[in-house]
Amino acid sequence: MAPERSQKPADGGVPPEVTARLRVSETLAAAAWQADDPKAVPGALCGACARLLPVSGSSVSISGGRDVRVLWCASDRVAARLAELQYTVGDGPCQTALDEGAPVVAADLAAGRDARRWPIFAHEAVALGVRAVFSLPLGVSDAAIGTLDLYSERAGGLTQQDMRTALWVRDAVTHALMSLQAAVGRDTAEADTEGEPPSWVGASEADHTEVHRAVGMVMVQLDADSGQALARLRAHAYAHGRTISQVAREVLARRLHFHTEPEGGRRRGTMGLRPWEGPA
Repeated sequence: MAPERSQKPADGGVPPEVTARLRVSETLAAAAWQADDPKAVPGALCGACARLLPVSGSSVSISGGRDVRVLWCASDRVAARLAELQYTVGDGPCQTALDEGAPVVAADLAAGRDARRWPIFAHEAVALGVRAVFSLPLGVSDAAIGTLDLYSERAGGLTQQDMRTALWVRDAVTHALMSLQAAVGRDTAEADTEGEPPSWVGASEADHTEVHRAVGMVMVQLDADSGQALARLRAHAYAHGRTISQVAREVLARRLHFHTEPEGGRRRGTMGLRPWEGPA
C-alpha cells in the first residue's frame, strides 16, 4: 500500500488561507497609503473592503452604545444612506449585530424572514436597490466598538470562503480603529499646541456631538427623557425622508422646534408631539 501523500500548497509552500489573509492586509494597507488626503483614508478603506468581497459597497460605523453611532466611512452614497437609515430608525442588521455580538446575514430583504425582521429598514433598503446586507461587529471578545456593514444589489448570502474573508477584513478594520483610538489623545494634544484640527476623524465625531446636543435641546422643549427625545428626532427624520444627523442640525440651528400638544389635543402626559418648523 503506497504511503499517503500530504497535500502541499501550490504557491511556494504557503497555505491558501495565509495567502488570502495576506491579500486582505495588503489591499487595505495599499488603499490607505494611496489616499491623496488623510481625510480620504476612511473612504479608501471602505472602498477596499468592497473590492475584497462580492458585494456592492461597504461602511464602517463606530458605536458608543445602543443609541450612539457614528458613520466612520462609506464606499458610496448608498452605503452611507443605509448606515444613516439604521441609526435614524434605530433598527436593522447593524443594530442586531451589535446587540448579539455576532455576524448578521440578511440574504433577501425583499421577502421572507429578513423582510419581516426589520420591516421599516427592509422596505427603505429595497427602495435604494439593496437586496442583501451583512453586518459584522467590530471589536475584541464581547466588546463591540462598531460594525462593518456590507450590502449587495443581489439577493443571496455569502459562501463559506467569502464569510472567512469578511471576518478577516473585520479583524483588520478592528485593528485600525483600536490603533486610531489610541492615537486620538495624542492628536488632540498636538492640536492644542499647533492650532490644527485634533484629528481627521473629527468630522465623524461631530455627527455624534450634534445628535447629542439636539437630544438635549429636545428634552428641554418637551420636558422628556433622552430616550423619548431621541425617538421624536428619529420619527421626524423618517417622516420627512431625512437622516437624524440632518434633523439634529436643524434643531441646533433653531429652525426646527418641538412642542407638546396643547390642552384639548391628546391626553396630558402622553408623547403626542408635533414638530413646528420656523424661527424659535
